[in-house]
Amino acid sequence: MTTESYSLVGDIGGTNARFALVRQGQVRPEAIRVLPCGDYDNLDQAVAEYLAGAGVASVEQVCLAVASPVRGTEVRMTNNHWRFDIEAVRRQFGWSVFKVINDFAAMALGVLHVAEDQRVHVCGGPGDPTRPRLVMGPGTGLGVSGLVPTRSGWVPLMTEGGHVDFAPTDEREMAVLRILRNRFGRVSVERILCGQGLLNLYQALAEIQGVSAPLDAPEKITAAAVANRDRLAREALGHFCEILGRTAGNGVLTLGSLGGVYLCGGILPRFLDFFLESRFRNGFEDKGRMRPLLEFTPVYLITDPYTGLLGAAEALNNVEV
Repeated sequence: MTTESYSLVGDIGGTNARFALVRQGQVRPEAIRVLPCGDYDNLDQAVAEYLAGAGVASVEQVCLAVASPVRGTEVRMTNNHWRFDIEAVRRQFGWSVFKVINDFAAMALGVLHVAEDQRVHVCGGPGDPTRPRLVMGPGTGLGVSGLVPTRSGWVPLMTEGGHVDFAPTDEREMAVLRILRNRFGRVSVERILCGQGLLNLYQALAEIQGVSAPLDAPEKITAAAVANRDRLAREALGHFCEILGRTAGNGVLTLGSLGGVYLCGGILPRFLDFFLESRFRNGFEDKGRMRPLLEFTPVYLITDPYTGLLGAAEALNNVEV
């Protein structure tokens, strides 16, 4: 591969860093590699290893999507130990362009390029394609973004919507809130709607019911629920989906995103059939007088595992980012 022909893009989450090369002016990622963040002291080590493995000595243009707020040049990852200064890293590698954007802003831009067969219709529609779109999804945390149409194209929103307050709607959820508040103090919706959040919810429901909670990892809860091996796991995962639906519906009302909701991230595709049969739709549409708006709004689940890389590539040439 030649240095002149490719740019570097990355999607860095709390657990893994995905890197790829893209031909200049294009968005389709090549030479994709996933590196565990815990294996590296910081970003520069992971980048150096990726470029060496890809056989590229250097690149000129780089865009990285990161799971953290982006303000100024200092980046502190929310759910892993990496810390870096954007300008210092740019100088270290000699890059002419180094963009760093929020990971769900990249997800939002990536949605524009996801293939039709990697977009599953969940509910609702037909929507209004001229209106904003909501992009969100659970992973290591809960990412939330949006796309706002302008005359020159789509502008992604960089938000921390996953950190809004968890809003219980019945006595059981009030009990969940009390339990989690004793553990964490303030309880954001991300305390439930992410991988660790599923475990938090499972354990809270067990405490409410006075039963044991033997499963100690979100993937175990998901597997047991899908296989119908554990009643509590199935209840927790179903409740997880319903709360996600309510949170997505709240986002639609807040953003006016009648253009659609796009659910991204690595968790939901792992239990797609369970999700489609869950009470997500009920939670999403249950907005009283606003129900017709939610019924009008289409919801899609994105199964492309590299949506963030597509978005990082789009951001390289998007003047609005």
